[in-house]
Amino acid sequence: MNPALTVFLKEVTENLRDKKTVVNALVMGPLLGPVFFAIMMGFIITKQLDSAEKPLEVPVVGAANAPNLVAWLEQQGMVVKAAPEDADAAIRSRDARAVLMIPPDYAEHWRAGETAQVQVLFDSSDQDGRAPVARLTGLLEGYARQQAAMRVAARGMHPAVMTPVAVAERDIASTQQRAGQLLSFLPYLLVLGAFLGGMYLAIDTTAGERERQSLEPLLVNPASRAQIVLGKLGATFGFAMVSMMLSLVAFAVAFQYIPLDRLGMKVDFGAGLILRAGLLMVPLVMVFAALQTIVAAYAKSYREAQTYLSLLMLLPMLPSVILMINPMKGELWMSAVPLLSQNVLIMALARGEVVALLDFALSFGASLAMAGILVWIAVRIYHREQLAVSA
Repeated sequence: MNPALTVFLKEVTENLRDKKTVVNALVMGPLLGPVFFAIMMGFIITKQLDSAEKPLEVPVVGAANAPNLVAWLEQQGMVVKAAPEDADAAIRSRDARAVLMIPPDYAEHWRAGETAQVQVLFDSSDQDGRAPVARLTGLLEGYARQQAAMRVAARGMHPAVMTPVAVAERDIASTQQRAGQLLSFLPYLLVLGAFLGGMYLAIDTTAGERERQSLEPLLVNPASRAQIVLGKLGATFGFAMVSMMLSLVAFAVAFQYIPLDRLGMKVDFGAGLILRAGLLMVPLVMVFAALQTIVAAYAKSYREAQTYLSLLMLLPMLPSVILMINPMKGELWMSAVPLLSQNVLIMALARGEVVALLDFALSFGASLAMAGILVWIAVRIYHREQLAVSA
């Protein structure tokens, strides 16, 4: 049997016996993110839609000062509640999300044909109050436009005089592209899942074996160092790929339970997206496996390697976080940058856009070249005699 395959099977078998490694790499990593996302998004969507659909209840201070306005608001479905004794205290204690305050001089300004001012009292730090405030503000603006048109008509002018320019909005984004806004974190979670999926195995196959003093007997076997490294890297790569693909499948299942259709969105998270995204990640997972092996080889103990790789885990996250905060238009040069290209192209796939073959090839080739360089470095490290010596 090929020595590299023998080492591969050895590492896989040993790590499958370690329940902690299996749970972290193949259960917690792939499933925790999608499950948490599905629960969080389902809760947020349901809460926001319920807030928008339920009757709008607003306490009104000075309702007698503008009976026509109050009557119009009630016709629009708003429930007018009695004024609180202290409006500010009611908002701060969350007893009311918004309070409409109508000053005593409202009627005087109204009869004089002047601008009559009302005040909406709210707390901008109250997230649950944003929807009611937006609904109330929209109603008041609608009433203002209606009354302005009536005033203009009473003076013998057409209401269109007040609207010299009409703005019509036309959204050309597809339902998949609109839903893509919710998927901005997808590359981040895939990268994280791939990194975590192979991290514990990479530590165990180098620093762990050195601590157990089982690495030296392995290195004296009649197999080249390159074959040994390839076997270990193959096992790390295999665990990381399985973890990452399980994440993709878990997301596909999770999106079935998120009511995006209520927002006019749709996510086509089918086999095509899973396979294309997984293929894009293959060379990057190779990069992670080689990089983790290199770092773990320099560590003197299992705990030290775990510390180093936990810090190194921040590096793959940077492009994902930057693109979530500051989205950028995809350029050809980005496809030639490992890690950045996977973030950009996977987001394009999630939005339902067509990824050009050149972009795909550049991303795959550049990442594969980097993986080859890192594998060569890992092989060179395994030629050091100090590698087998434990601290």
